[in-house]
Amino acid sequence: MINLPPQYIIAANVAAALAEDISERDWTAQLIPAEQTATAHIIVRQAAVICGLPWANEVIRQVDETIQIDWKITEGEYVAEDQLLCILQGNARSLLTAERSILNFIQTLSAVATETHRYAAVIKGTNAVVHDTRKTIPGLRRAQKYAVTVGGGANQRIALYDGILIKENHIVAAGSISNALAAAQSIAPKHVTIQIEVENLDELAQALAAGAESVLLDNMSLDEMRTAVEMSKGKAILEASGGVDLTTIRAIAETGVDRISVGKLTKDIQAVDLSMRFS
Repeated sequence: MINLPPQYIIAANVAAALAEDISERDWTAQLIPAEQTATAHIIVRQAAVICGLPWANEVIRQVDETIQIDWKITEGEYVAEDQLLCILQGNARSLLTAERSILNFIQTLSAVATETHRYAAVIKGTNAVVHDTRKTIPGLRRAQKYAVTVGGGANQRIALYDGILIKENHIVAAGSISNALAAAQSIAPKHVTIQIEVENLDELAQALAAGAESVLLDNMSLDEMRTAVEMSKGKAILEASGGVDLTTIRAIAETGVDRISVGKLTKDIQAVDLSMRFS
C-alpha cells in the first residue's frame, strides 16, 4: 500500500500500545485455562474504508505468533455495515490480550482513511488534492499519514525535518517575505520542500516575486483564491487552508488551487465501530 511506514515504525507503535495496556501481565486473561483455544471474529458495524491491517498483524506477532488470522478483506477496501473483517484462531488468553490493541489500531486508522475518502469524493473531478497536516495523535504521525493516503488523500509534509513552512512569525523574525525565503533557500537540502504562508494577495505577490514555488493561502476568500490562481499562473503550487470542511471544500477546489489541507482528517475523527466476538 502507498507510503506504508517502515516495519520498525509499525513495530514501535505496537510495542508502545502493548506496553501501556499490558505492562507486567493481563490479569483478566488469567481467568481462562492456559491451554484453551478459541475462534474469534472481528466485524465492522458501519460502512468504512478499512486501514491498519499491518498494525493488527504486528500485534499478533508480538503477543503470540501462533495465532492464525484469516483476513476477509484487503487494506484500503471500502466495506459495508456488519461485514466480517477477519477470523482469528489460537490461544484464548492471547486473543483476549491482543483484542483491544488490534481494535484500537484498526478503528483509529480506518477512521482517518474513511474521513479522507469523504473529502476526496467531494472534490472528485477537480484538479485539487486533499492534504493532511501535522495535527496528528502523538506517536501515531506516520500511521495516520499513511491512513490518509489509503483514503485517497496526500501527505503535505511528514514533520519538521522534511519540509520548511514559513509562517507569519518566521516572516516577522526574518524582516520580510523575501528575507525569509532567501534564508530558507540557502539552507534547505534538495529533499526538503519550502512553502510560505500568505494571508492576502499583496503578500502573495511578494512571495511570487521572491521565487516561491509553494504557497499556502491562509483563510482567503473564494474570490481571493481565484485571483491568486490567476496571479500565480502555475509559477507556484497553491494550497488553501483554513475554514475547510465537507460543506466548503468543493467550492475551494473549484477556484483552481492545487491542494487543500485539512486538519480534520487526523484530529477530528470518530473511531470506526468494530467488535470482536468469540464463537
